[in-house]
Amino acid sequence: MPLTFTAELFHWRGPAPHYFLRVPAELVTDLKDAARFVTYGWGMIPCEAVVGETRFRTSIFPKDGGYLLPVKVAVRRAEALEEGQAVTVTVTPG
Repeated sequence: MPLTFTAELFHWRGPAPHYFLRVPAELVTDLKDAARFVTYGWGMIPCEAVVGETRFRTSIFPKDGGYLLPVKVAVRRAEALEEGQAVTVTVTPG
């Protein structure tokens, strides 16, 4: 069940800083349904993600009633992504 969405890349400056895309609210129910079958704990959803020409493995995780998709530094460099940029991504849970 691939899901495609566009979201703004943002930097979380917490104890383990990282860049993320927030999954749009209209896809949260679909991800919650998928999580029942593929989660490995704490609601984490392993997935394959594609941004531009770059394919990578990661896990979507729940946050504040929604989900966040971490975007690795290698992906940001390969696709020349910057904070605040609208990024289109396709994720396939599993």
